[in-house]
Amino acid sequence: MRASAFVYPWDVNGDPEAPARIASLGVAQVTLAAAYHSTRALTPRHPRHRIVTAEYAAVLYPPGRVWVDRDLRPHPAGDWAPGDAFGEAASALASAGLEVHSWVVLAHNSRLGAEHPETSVVNAYGDRYPWAPCIAQPRVRAYLTALAAEAAVRPGATGTELESLGWYGLAHLHAHDKTGGVRLGEAGQYLMSLCFCPTCAQGYGVDAEELAARVRAALEPVWRGAADGGWGSVERGLGAETAAATRAWRESVARTLQEDAIMAVRAAAPEGFRVLLHADPVSYHCGANAGVDPAHILSAADGVVVPCVDGTHRLVPFAEHAGERTVLAANFTVVSGMGGNPSALAEDAVRARAEGANELRLYHAGLASDADLAAVREGLAGW
Repeated sequence: MRASAFVYPWDVNGDPEAPARIASLGVAQVTLAAAYHSTRALTPRHPRHRIVTAEYAAVLYPPGRVWVDRDLRPHPAGDWAPGDAFGEAASALASAGLEVHSWVVLAHNSRLGAEHPETSVVNAYGDRYPWAPCIAQPRVRAYLTALAAEAAVRPGATGTELESLGWYGLAHLHAHDKTGGVRLGEAGQYLMSLCFCPTCAQGYGVDAEELAARVRAALEPVWRGAADGGWGSVERGLGAETAAATRAWRESVARTLQEDAIMAVRAAAPEGFRVLLHADPVSYHCGANAGVDPAHILSAADGVVVPCVDGTHRLVPFAEHAGERTVLAANFTVVSGMGGNPSALAEDAVRARAEGANELRLYHAGLASDADLAAVREGLAGW
């Protein structure tokens, strides 16, 4: 199967050995960050540094004039990725024979929430999530759609992978995160991720104050340590009809944003440019892998990148709706220190192919140790 490794520009720029090292893994492609959230990243082989601190969500290239008259706009990176960092890295990687696809993080942006707090998701208690833009708000949707088109279609890229193109909720590893004291489960995560900004409060089609009160009441057992019951717990807490109303609103918002962003990328891209979405087949899930309806998203995008860190079961619902040319990429973490098992990559690939995958994604070539990369090289040798 075709494999691609995730890479940051700072893994490549300033390290002349990086492109050949990545190509030697046996991958045909790299998925290179073009727009990314704040992070602190290890660079275990770079000749100039070992830690890169990306202080805020940024585009890793000079933003264009399309943003001049907009109040919501992306920021260029600081000294961790100066100038056209994406373009420089893309050129070096292409010279090593690697195809380059852009990696675009969208509705995950703490700086946007800090500078424009009104754009953030607001939970039932009135707490804002500055890392999570509310994708129902027209200004946010216009910003994300324009960002998707610009960041995806960079010179040197022949395709893109769009991450966080949907609802982002409570789950987020913030600085010195202290939110793991209570296991929220699927129901708790959903309830804590429901947005009550003015746009959403009107969009649910039910009384927003009563809904917020129901959400808070439904969360009380969670705070006491009750076991998670998934969507059934949401229905019992809110009432089936009310729960369905919240889900219908959120799914419609996400679905139309995904359609708009994909169309904007296609309009800006040359023919043959592939558009993939990082996706979860459970439509009410939030996060980097947006919850989607598999049949719908595969009618709009060229395929999906599916998280397989805890197994390949999420591939199956997508495989049921995949066409002959659909890309179904199984995403495996290959960094041992982040819970990955690169030594099992060959076995994982066999299992993923049996579940319908036709490509692999490897997270992350820049973060992995030499031993991890050696295991990846061995695992891909037979493919």
